[in-house]
Amino acid sequence: MFELSLLCPEDRVETLSDALDALDALSVSVEDADAQTDAEQALFGEPGMPPPKDGWQRSRMLALFATESLALEARTLLTAQDFFADCRILGLAPVPEQDWVRLTQSQFDPVEITPEFWIVPTWHEPPAQARQIIRLDPGLAFGTGTHPTTRMCLRWIARHGLAGQRVLDYGCGSGILAIGAAKYGAADVDAVDIDEAAVQSTVLNAQANGVTLRSGLPDQASGTYQTVLANILATPLKVLAPLLCARVAPGGSLVLAGILERQAEELQAAYAPHARLVVADREDGWILMTAVL
Repeated sequence: MFELSLLCPEDRVETLSDALDALDALSVSVEDADAQTDAEQALFGEPGMPPPKDGWQRSRMLALFATESLALEARTLLTAQDFFADCRILGLAPVPEQDWVRLTQSQFDPVEITPEFWIVPTWHEPPAQARQIIRLDPGLAFGTGTHPTTRMCLRWIARHGLAGQRVLDYGCGSGILAIGAAKYGAADVDAVDIDEAAVQSTVLNAQANGVTLRSGLPDQASGTYQTVLANILATPLKVLAPLLCARVAPGGSLVLAGILERQAEELQAAYAPHARLVVADREDGWILMTAVL
């Protein structure tokens, strides 16, 4: 592949993008030509700054072509156009071949939950000390074990154990918490989400990990559970307070994540009519809150 780079003023970006697309560019990206200099411009507004701009005063455009001949043809045709006035070609260069799959995979290593519990992508061997693993690759749904909220929920599961319990994972994403619950002994697991892609992701990930659970939309949840897990965000967690608490069996546990440390008091206030939330874990500015009902 070959990359053609161009410099153009703000008012030519759209025209050049359309032209490059018509000339069979595989992709076109735009960046601030003055980035990392005193002339760098913030594209999006910040407090005390002027309103957001539509583009940079000077843009560097990078167009990727499948062959050198296509890139050369594009360069020749563009420079002959009237709209190319005030624009210029910066260069044309081959793009080194990359094993993009291997490059992507190299960014995801096994994730330690506890010294004996790990999240391991399928292309890695489990660490020698792992006694319990979840096989999970990056996908469309949230939850690969790399985010502090996910790790704290899984740590709670590992430390408490869920032997024989009925468990609900509300807002299941990739299904990682539901799978963790099943791995740590839960006898009956429901994993629900408003996103059908997450439901399907959970089904596939459960199969890959050899665990049995039910996954569906939120109306699939029924009755009460000994443990209810919800790793979402503070605002929906506040709205869902009556619903989630109603799903917890007497003496059961409610486990909430997706909460910043500064949001602890507002969550406690929202749940006060139903349960007494306490902070059970902290990591990188996030907290895990739990209650026994």
